[in-house]
Amino acid sequence: MDIKAIFMGLAFAFMWSSAFTSARVIVDFAPPLTALALRFLISGLIGVLLARALGQSWHLTSRQWGAVLIFGLCQNALYLGLNFIAMQQVEASLAAIIASAMPLLVALAGWVVFGHRVSHWGIIGLIAGIAGVALIMGTRIQGGADILSVLYCVIAVISLTVATLAVMGASSGGNVLMIVGLQMLVGAVILAVPAIIFETWDVTWHWHLGVAFTYTLLVPGLLATWVWFELVRRIGAVKASTFHFLNPFFGVAVAAVILHEQIGILDILGVAIIAAGIFIVQKSKQPA
Repeated sequence: MDIKAIFMGLAFAFMWSSAFTSARVIVDFAPPLTALALRFLISGLIGVLLARALGQSWHLTSRQWGAVLIFGLCQNALYLGLNFIAMQQVEASLAAIIASAMPLLVALAGWVVFGHRVSHWGIIGLIAGIAGVALIMGTRIQGGADILSVLYCVIAVISLTVATLAVMGASSGGNVLMIVGLQMLVGAVILAVPAIIFETWDVTWHWHLGVAFTYTLLVPGLLATWVWFELVRRIGAVKASTFHFLNPFFGVAVAAVILHEQIGILDILGVAIIAAGIFIVQKSKQPA
């Protein structure tokens, strides 16, 4: 793994983790699904236009179109939609911690569902990581976290796991930025339906909303997704996924600094256990 790949991985982990804090700000001022659908519409149009300007084509392979549809539904509509709804009631740090379990769930599904071989170290990492998530979830629920919102976060990370398993290798055919833009437009179309049916246009205009929406639009929304696809194409999905072990740290740290969320000793312990579990699982997949 070269220096450029390391910097790309660190940048992706930070941008991905910071999205929960900016999303928490957005849902304080605007209806969640409406704001998210609008974000995907703008991000998707920007992505497609930039891709066309760079000479990329929307004549994708069948596998790439599958990635566009699956990511648009599972990652954008379900994963982010449910997280935006949940963060009306739960803290950004808790949502980030639950979402950071995705690499563990991918490894678990590969082992249980697809029969992938998992080493003893991989099993230890899985147990440790899941135990860390359970520790934090239990502590937060006892502290008054809304159970239904926590359940939304759990369903969301399962949806992201399905998307990840379904589209591994989709970036191999090029047109990466076009894929990023199109899958966001798919998410915008899907989310527009429940937004129109269930939400009213009730927005509190504030500069916090403007900054958070613009940041979410450009950085976690567009840039982080592009960096992830490029990183996977550069070093492969297994090595790229190793950087996910940083997500619990970054997610909690950004929420604590920006939103002044309170972080307890058990939270710190749980985050350390999750990060160690993710790291062990990902390293166990790599050849010696």
